[in-house]
Amino acid sequence: MLKLNAALVAFCAIPAIAAPAAPQAPGALSPAETLRLQAIAKRVTILRDKWGIPHVYGKSDADAVFGMMYAQSEDDFKRIELNFINAMGRLAEVEGEKALYQDLRMKLFITPGQLKAQYKVSPEWLKKLMVAWADGLNFYLHTHPKVQPRLLARFEPWMALSFSEGSIGGDIETVNIEQLKAFYSKHPAPALAAGGSDRDNEPRGSNGFAIAPALSKSGHALLMINPHTSFYFRPEIHVNSQEGLNAYGAVTWGQFFVYQGFNDRIGWMHTSGGGDVIDEYLETVVEKSGKFFYQYGKELRPFRTEQLHLPYKAADGSMAEKTVTAYFTHRGPVVREQNGKWVSVAMMNEPLKALTQSYIRTKARNYPAFYKSMELRTNSSNNTVYADADGNIAYFHGNFMPVRDQRFDYTKPVNGAEPATDWKGLHQVRETIQLFNPKSGWIQNTNNWPFSAAGTSSPRPENYPAYMSVNPENARGIHAVRVLQGKTDFTIDSLIAAAYDSQLTAFEPLLPLLVRAYDEAPASDLSKAAVIEQITLLRDWDMRYSLTSVPTSVAIYWLQDQVKQYGQAAKDKGIPMLDYLATQLTSKQRLDALVRASNKLAADFGSWKTPWGEINRFQRLSGDIVQPFDDNKPSIPVPYASGNYGALAAYGMTSQQRTKRMYGERGNSFVAAVEFGPRVKAKSILAGGQSGDPASPHFIDQAEMYARGEFKDVLFYKEDIEKNLERKYRPGE
Repeated sequence: MLKLNAALVAFCAIPAIAAPAAPQAPGALSPAETLRLQAIAKRVTILRDKWGIPHVYGKSDADAVFGMMYAQSEDDFKRIELNFINAMGRLAEVEGEKALYQDLRMKLFITPGQLKAQYKVSPEWLKKLMVAWADGLNFYLHTHPKVQPRLLARFEPWMALSFSEGSIGGDIETVNIEQLKAFYSKHPAPALAAGGSDRDNEPRGSNGFAIAPALSKSGHALLMINPHTSFYFRPEIHVNSQEGLNAYGAVTWGQFFVYQGFNDRIGWMHTSGGGDVIDEYLETVVEKSGKFFYQYGKELRPFRTEQLHLPYKAADGSMAEKTVTAYFTHRGPVVREQNGKWVSVAMMNEPLKALTQSYIRTKARNYPAFYKSMELRTNSSNNTVYADADGNIAYFHGNFMPVRDQRFDYTKPVNGAEPATDWKGLHQVRETIQLFNPKSGWIQNTNNWPFSAAGTSSPRPENYPAYMSVNPENARGIHAVRVLQGKTDFTIDSLIAAAYDSQLTAFEPLLPLLVRAYDEAPASDLSKAAVIEQITLLRDWDMRYSLTSVPTSVAIYWLQDQVKQYGQAAKDKGIPMLDYLATQLTSKQRLDALVRASNKLAADFGSWKTPWGEINRFQRLSGDIVQPFDDNKPSIPVPYASGNYGALAAYGMTSQQRTKRMYGERGNSFVAAVEFGPRVKAKSILAGGQSGDPASPHFIDQAEMYARGEFKDVLFYKEDIEKNLERKYRPGE
């Protein structure tokens, strides 16, 4: 769904409370506000367990939200602020001119006026939560005067609507910034960068598994929550109220709902990418008397225009502003140009309904209540894997799904002049691809298609429009089916073991081709002579990663080299990367790639015979949003590998590599396994630790366990929390 989507907001100055006192600092609380927030704080208790995880207790849901935001701010206020600076299209005000068109992308979809209008018509219960959200953040700043916000010195309730869904990459981020800039700056678009290394495309997806009672040792349903996100993107939290809120899991910084998690009755896991929910339209543009129109059937419709103001920090530190005239059709904004036609985009944009759905699902107590939340149909960027204490397991492939005329191919821009290409409302939830208690007894999704979600009990593609599922099967999906089908007596621990199975399925079709290329090469081939030992190791490799495995290192560097060499060719032909490497390369190209990979290993580490654990590391040196990495500073060996290779426990580097070692930045982050019995049982692990402060004991206290795949017990019940208590306090204390 539209994840980061708001516009410039002007903060009103707070009037002086008592002349001739000095003017208040921006965002400062008045005495009356201070008293009001102090009264709320007295109704909230925060229990920090031995891992620093906050368990927030409030009298009302609003009280709990207040405490939740205060606790999040204690752990990493800068990430909260950055999320909302970004969400409101104000990044250039702190990052400078380089962020101008990222801000424009936000502002094309929503304005403060729209958000304020939606706030005004919000139901009272949701207004109370948005007020509590702002109050918790403002009270944190009030009680921590040494914390200096980069921009947002004061939070207003309506701002919560600017970031109403917790995906790591929402729909709006599919709009290419360089092409947007080229259109609105009237400069030619630069060539889009080639893929380079497959690390650049580390999957932003996730894994979700659900196990029915018939396949569990306890006779209770199980859920595996395994998002693959940027590290430190979501903390772990537990929030409770006397109004029925009791949610535990991962919350995206700055939001007041648990995004992926569970309560004592149900659990939910989101995996990215269901069906086609974003469409582009090629607009035939006609100019008349300096005004622009677009063809729609037999008529010419005028583009709606809007002047969008883009403030930014200039190089000298002063503030400057750029104004852009934005163009809109009835479907959405114009975001680029293609072959002389303007391209408009249609996507879901309902922040109020989205925020409502995000919150009410956390309070659902059973499948009918959860299904009712899904009927709001505003979770556009996710699939959902579900399990509950009644023994049900379920799967929803997407949620927001426009109805379309199937004569058109919506995987490409369609003709905007043809009215039949318009969306025709939304599919009802019952019409979308889903599963409920499949006979197989298990469900999996790895951002792949739904047609292997439950083995032989999976949905069939011929029963649904093609646009409802656009992703192919992937290496993780093949792997997931393998570790689930035919298995019984699942426990929390065996489900974790399945989710951490070390097979690298992507190599199964590729390595035999390499070995055959070696065997068939003439003895005079210099490439063959250079890789005799490597091939011997790879012949015997079980295609499983481990810290001590040399063939893991060789195979991964070999595959990375091929992606670097042939990635753009695969994109140009529209062939999935692994399929391209399996079908389009020559034997010589495969052998030459192994030679280059071996040489790179030798150059970087002194020998190609370098174990994987010497290369693949975890390092957290600072609280910076973008982590620095240094081969000369301490790091922890990690056995996992990229999800691109079929690793279920995904671990990959996404930034440009400037070190010899590879340091994880995305993959397994918050992971939890849950059993829904009379008392919920769960285990979890978090990359690094709960706090973003390097001085905190919880900055990196889970890192060694994370690297070993060793989970901690979730402390869900108050008596267990108090037995493992580090601190008990109220906000402001």
